[in-house]
Amino acid sequence: MEKFTAHTGLVAPLDIANVDTDQIIPKQFLQKTTRTGFGQHLFHDSRYLDNAGTQENPDFLLNKPQYQDASILLTRENFGCGSSREHAPWALEEFGFKVIMAPSFADIFYGNCINIGLLPIKLPEQQINELFSYSQHSELTLLVDLTQNTIATITANNEKHVYTFSLDSFHQYCLEQGIDSVGWTLKKLDTIKAFEANMPAWQ
Repeated sequence: MEKFTAHTGLVAPLDIANVDTDQIIPKQFLQKTTRTGFGQHLFHDSRYLDNAGTQENPDFLLNKPQYQDASILLTRENFGCGSSREHAPWALEEFGFKVIMAPSFADIFYGNCINIGLLPIKLPEQQINELFSYSQHSELTLLVDLTQNTIATITANNEKHVYTFSLDSFHQYCLEQGIDSVGWTLKKLDTIKAFEANMPAWQ
Protein backbone atom coordinates (compact mmCIF):
# COMPACT_ATOMS: atom_id res chain seq x y z
CA MET A 1 0.00 0.00 0.00
CA GLU A 2 1.06 3.62 -0.46
CA LYS A 3 2.68 5.62 2.33
CA PHE A 4 0.39 8.17 3.95
CA THR A 5 1.95 11.43 5.08
CA ALA A 6 -0.52 14.19 4.22
CA HIS A 7 -3.64 14.66 2.13
CA THR A 8 -5.65 17.68 1.03
CA GLY A 9 -9.18 16.92 -0.08
CA LEU A 10 -12.81 17.94 -0.37
CA VAL A 11 -15.13 16.77 2.40
CA ALA A 12 -18.34 14.81 1.78
CA PRO A 13 -20.55 15.24 4.88
CA LEU A 14 -22.52 12.02 5.37
CA ASP A 15 -24.70 12.98 8.34
CA ILE A 16 -25.79 9.46 9.30
CA ALA A 17 -24.93 7.45 12.42
CA ASN A 18 -24.45 3.68 12.69
CA VAL A 19 -23.68 3.14 9.01
CA ASP A 20 -23.05 -0.59 8.77
CA THR A 21 -20.94 -2.53 6.32
CA ASP A 22 -23.98 -3.83 4.45
CA GLN A 23 -24.94 -0.23 3.70
CA ILE A 24 -21.37 0.51 2.61
CA ILE A 25 -21.16 -2.53 0.32
CA PRO A 26 -24.27 -4.78 0.12
CA LYS A 27 -23.77 -8.54 0.41
CA GLN A 28 -24.72 -9.31 -3.20
CA PHE A 29 -21.49 -7.66 -4.38
CA LEU A 30 -19.11 -9.75 -2.26
CA GLN A 31 -18.61 -12.52 -4.82
CA LYS A 32 -15.48 -11.08 -6.42
CA THR A 33 -12.21 -12.88 -5.73
CA THR A 34 -10.04 -9.77 -6.15
CA ARG A 35 -9.82 -6.54 -4.17
CA THR A 36 -11.00 -4.44 -7.10
CA GLY A 37 -14.39 -3.63 -8.56
CA PHE A 38 -16.13 -2.67 -5.32
CA GLY A 39 -16.04 1.12 -5.66
CA GLN A 40 -18.84 1.13 -8.21
CA HIS A 41 -21.11 -0.56 -5.66
CA LEU A 42 -20.30 1.73 -2.71
CA PHE A 43 -23.54 2.70 -0.89
CA HIS A 44 -25.40 0.97 -3.73
CA ASP A 45 -28.83 0.92 -2.12
CA SER A 46 -28.63 4.66 -1.40
CA ARG A 47 -26.83 5.75 -4.57
CA TYR A 48 -29.22 4.07 -7.00
CA LEU A 49 -32.96 3.88 -7.50
CA ASP A 50 -32.82 0.48 -9.17
CA ASN A 51 -31.15 -2.85 -8.33
CA ALA A 52 -29.05 -2.78 -11.49
CA GLY A 53 -27.35 0.44 -10.49
CA THR A 54 -28.24 2.34 -13.65
CA GLN A 55 -30.48 5.07 -12.18
CA GLU A 56 -28.70 7.40 -9.79
CA ASN A 57 -30.58 8.77 -6.81
CA PRO A 58 -30.17 12.55 -7.19
CA ASP A 59 -30.84 13.10 -3.49
CA PHE A 60 -27.93 10.97 -2.27
CA LEU A 61 -24.91 12.94 -1.11
CA LEU A 62 -22.27 11.32 -3.32
CA ASN A 63 -24.36 11.85 -6.45
CA LYS A 64 -24.50 15.61 -6.00
CA PRO A 65 -22.18 17.54 -8.37
CA GLN A 66 -20.35 19.43 -5.62
CA TYR A 67 -19.12 16.19 -4.02
CA GLN A 68 -17.96 14.34 -7.12
CA ASP A 69 -14.30 14.85 -6.24
CA ALA A 70 -14.60 14.34 -2.48
CA SER A 71 -11.82 12.28 -0.92
CA ILE A 72 -12.57 12.84 2.79
CA LEU A 73 -15.71 11.34 4.32
CA LEU A 74 -17.14 13.09 7.37
CA THR A 75 -19.69 10.98 9.18
CA ARG A 76 -21.24 10.07 12.52
CA GLU A 77 -20.60 7.59 15.33
CA ASN A 78 -20.16 3.83 15.02
CA PHE A 79 -19.26 3.97 11.33
CA GLY A 80 -18.53 0.56 9.82
CA CYS A 81 -20.53 -1.49 12.32
CA GLY A 82 -22.07 -4.82 11.36
CA SER A 83 -20.13 -7.60 9.68
CA SER A 84 -16.34 -7.80 9.52
CA ARG A 85 -16.18 -7.74 5.70
CA GLU A 86 -12.97 -6.20 4.38
CA HIS A 87 -14.84 -5.20 1.23
CA ALA A 88 -16.27 -2.11 2.97
CA PRO A 89 -12.97 -0.20 3.23
CA TRP A 90 -11.94 -1.60 -0.17
CA ALA A 91 -15.04 0.00 -1.71
CA LEU A 92 -14.44 3.32 0.04
CA GLU A 93 -10.82 3.43 -1.06
CA GLU A 94 -11.53 2.44 -4.65
CA PHE A 95 -14.25 5.09 -4.85
CA GLY A 96 -11.60 7.68 -4.00
CA PHE A 97 -11.71 8.25 -0.26
CA LYS A 98 -8.39 8.68 1.56
CA VAL A 99 -9.64 9.76 5.00
CA ILE A 100 -12.73 9.01 7.09
CA MET A 101 -13.56 11.12 10.14
CA ALA A 102 -16.09 10.14 12.79
CA PRO A 103 -16.56 10.18 16.58
CA SER A 104 -16.17 6.39 16.63
CA PHE A 105 -15.70 3.37 14.40
CA ALA A 106 -16.43 -0.32 14.67
CA ASP A 107 -13.15 -1.93 15.77
CA ILE A 108 -12.75 -4.46 12.95
CA PHE A 109 -13.66 -1.91 10.29
CA TYR A 110 -11.11 0.50 11.81
CA GLY A 111 -8.35 -2.12 11.60
CA ASN A 112 -9.30 -3.06 8.05
CA CYS A 113 -8.94 0.59 7.03
CA ILE A 114 -5.44 0.80 8.52
CA ASN A 115 -4.42 -2.35 6.65
CA ILE A 116 -5.11 -0.77 3.25
CA GLY A 117 -3.83 2.74 3.98
CA LEU A 118 -7.24 4.38 4.47
CA LEU A 119 -6.90 6.79 7.40
CA PRO A 120 -9.71 6.60 10.00
CA ILE A 121 -9.66 9.62 12.33
CA LYS A 122 -11.59 9.76 15.58
CA LEU A 123 -12.56 13.24 16.75
CA PRO A 124 -14.74 14.35 19.67
CA GLU A 125 -18.38 14.75 18.73
CA GLN A 126 -18.23 18.51 19.29
CA GLN A 127 -15.47 18.87 16.70
CA ILE A 128 -17.33 16.62 14.27
CA ASN A 129 -20.37 18.86 14.73
CA GLU A 130 -18.25 21.93 13.97
CA LEU A 131 -16.96 20.37 10.76
CA PHE A 132 -20.49 19.48 9.69
CA SER A 133 -21.46 23.08 10.34
CA TYR A 134 -18.60 24.41 8.19
CA SER A 135 -19.51 22.02 5.37
CA GLN A 136 -23.13 23.23 5.35
CA HIS A 137 -22.19 26.85 4.73
CA SER A 138 -19.67 26.25 1.96
CA GLU A 139 -17.54 23.56 0.38
CA LEU A 140 -15.05 22.39 2.95
CA THR A 141 -11.52 21.32 2.11
CA LEU A 142 -9.19 19.87 4.74
CA LEU A 143 -5.45 19.43 4.97
CA VAL A 144 -4.82 16.24 6.94
CA ASP A 145 -1.20 15.92 8.07
CA LEU A 146 -0.48 12.52 9.58
CA THR A 147 3.11 13.38 10.47
CA GLN A 148 1.88 16.26 12.65
CA ASN A 149 -1.47 14.65 13.58
CA THR A 150 -3.33 17.79 12.57
CA ILE A 151 -6.37 18.70 10.48
CA ALA A 152 -6.63 22.22 9.06
CA THR A 153 -9.80 23.58 7.50
CA ILE A 154 -9.72 25.42 4.20
CA THR A 155 -13.07 27.13 3.58
CA ALA A 156 -14.32 29.37 0.79
CA ASN A 157 -14.14 32.43 3.07
CA ASN A 158 -10.59 31.53 4.19
CA GLU A 159 -11.53 30.62 7.75
CA LYS A 160 -8.89 28.41 9.31
CA HIS A 161 -9.36 26.03 12.20
CA VAL A 162 -6.88 23.40 13.31
CA TYR A 163 -7.72 20.15 15.09
CA THR A 164 -5.42 17.49 16.47
CA PHE A 165 -5.92 13.73 16.50
CA SER A 166 -4.00 10.70 17.66
CA LEU A 167 -3.43 7.16 16.46
CA ASP A 168 -2.00 4.08 18.07
CA SER A 169 1.77 4.27 17.48
CA PHE A 170 1.80 0.97 15.54
CA HIS A 171 -1.04 2.11 13.28
CA GLN A 172 0.70 5.42 12.68
CA TYR A 173 3.95 3.61 11.81
CA CYS A 174 2.19 1.29 9.34
CA LEU A 175 0.43 4.15 7.56
CA GLU A 176 3.55 6.31 7.34
CA GLN A 177 5.66 3.40 6.11
CA GLY A 178 3.00 2.04 3.77
CA ILE A 179 2.95 -1.47 5.21
CA ASP A 180 0.14 -3.62 6.55
CA SER A 181 0.36 -6.15 9.38
CA VAL A 182 1.67 -8.85 7.05
CA GLY A 183 4.28 -6.51 5.62
CA TRP A 184 5.42 -5.59 9.13
CA THR A 185 5.74 -9.28 10.02
CA LEU A 186 7.82 -9.94 6.90
CA LYS A 187 10.25 -7.22 8.02
CA LYS A 188 10.88 -9.40 11.09
CA LEU A 189 11.50 -12.55 9.06
CA ASP A 190 15.18 -12.89 10.00
CA THR A 191 14.33 -12.55 13.69
CA ILE A 192 11.56 -15.12 13.34
CA LYS A 193 13.88 -17.60 11.58
CA ALA A 194 16.57 -17.12 14.22
CA PHE A 195 14.04 -17.76 16.98
CA GLU A 196 12.73 -20.88 15.28
CA ALA A 197 16.26 -22.20 14.74
CA ASN A 198 16.87 -22.07 18.49
CA MET A 199 13.65 -23.81 19.43
CA PRO A 200 13.89 -27.36 20.80
CA ALA A 201 13.04 -30.00 18.20
CA TRP A 202 9.96 -31.16 20.11
CA GLN A 203 8.38 -27.73 19.62
